[in-house]
Amino acid sequence: MRTDVVLEFPRAHPTGTVALRGATVITMKGDEVIRDAVVIVTDNRIASIGPSATTQIPAGTRTIDVAGKYIVPGFVDTHAHWEFRTHDVLEPHNWSLLANLAYGVTAGLDVQTSTNDYFAYQDLVETGQALGQRAFMTGPGVFVRNDFRNYEEVEAYLQRYKEHYRTPNIKSYMVGNRQQRQWVVQAAKKLGLMPTTEGGSDTKLDITHAIDGFHGNEHTIPVTPLYRDVVELFAQTKTAYTPTLLVSYGGPIADEFFFSRENPHDDAKLNRFYPHNWLDELTRRRARWVREDEFNFPAVAASAAKIQRAGGLIGVGGHGELQGLGYHWEMWALAMGGMTAQEILRAATIDGAKIIGFEQDLGSLETGKLADLVVLDRNPLENIRNTNSVRYVMKNGELYEGDTLTQIWPQRKELPRLWWWNDGPPRRQATENGSAPAPTRR
Repeated sequence: MRTDVVLEFPRAHPTGTVALRGATVITMKGDEVIRDAVVIVTDNRIASIGPSATTQIPAGTRTIDVAGKYIVPGFVDTHAHWEFRTHDVLEPHNWSLLANLAYGVTAGLDVQTSTNDYFAYQDLVETGQALGQRAFMTGPGVFVRNDFRNYEEVEAYLQRYKEHYRTPNIKSYMVGNRQQRQWVVQAAKKLGLMPTTEGGSDTKLDITHAIDGFHGNEHTIPVTPLYRDVVELFAQTKTAYTPTLLVSYGGPIADEFFFSRENPHDDAKLNRFYPHNWLDELTRRRARWVREDEFNFPAVAASAAKIQRAGGLIGVGGHGELQGLGYHWEMWALAMGGMTAQEILRAATIDGAKIIGFEQDLGSLETGKLADLVVLDRNPLENIRNTNSVRYVMKNGELYEGDTLTQIWPQRKELPRLWWWNDGPPRRQATENGSAPAPTRR
């Protein structure tokens, strides 16, 4: 028995025209770079983009000077896991969606939310009732416990994702034997769904995922190096590969590399957007320290680069290890395997949008696309670590300060106070000589 309850709310849709003038724009439309450019945004879409000398700014347009800055499309997290505290009681502004937005991650796909309750956050953001990145989700994964006995059972099960959850993305979490996995692919194709799956630290299993037509393969292909046969298989089938190096298989993970070599605990911006108690738990003590030559994730990243260079789809997935900043760590980890800055930005933007199924609106800066972009102080093509120099973030045509998420267009609006700010002001960043100041609370 089925009862439909229909509630309709308008999507958030800012009005007005704004021009960002003077920056170098890395459009991700191929290798296009426009110097001293103007990006004109009307409402929530890009109205025009081009050199300042030849692009006419309409009369009455608010112009924001971003000379000397660099503009890239909003980053897309193809393997997110957000931290929602409860299933049935929702926070007005979820901190993990805020943190990602502040770090320039304007869209992401949580590939396994365990519950359908979290689809409400997607609706809250889409309707403007909550601030945060675009929050796409698969909903609950499809697991081996479903024990599908025939194709018809699979199709009936996946029908609810299409009709009730309103998501094109499915997580097929190693649903059983190969016949059952193939049923999932066949049913997804019929229903217009995009099934991604769990790699399971099993290279032979990963290969069958590509052969059988899965849209995506999550986590590391653990064997390195990959040779031409496997590289061409993933490239030609266009089975999207998000290696999630922060939790890579086959050796010490990139997560441990960055936590032990960076200082996220004392990062002022991270303290603003991360609950202090959870940041303490993540950063004050780590389980191990590993010599640099013991890490294997650069070799995994090198194999991912081979697939991309052969024409395949590589995504950037932060896996929720450290909301916001962790996404940048994942990009930097790809660079440690030899990927160029341009290749990493491609994975983080246009190819990421293709992987989650929204390349028609996201992933590149082109006339008609949604106005999701990041204004950087420094050039990411010169050094990929410059991705973490976010001056402004625009999502859906609304422009925010990167450090505070204060909205500055189309109106000025402060971020509502977050609950952990009552513990005291955010910690100061480490001093120039590397020594961290004493915490301001305890």
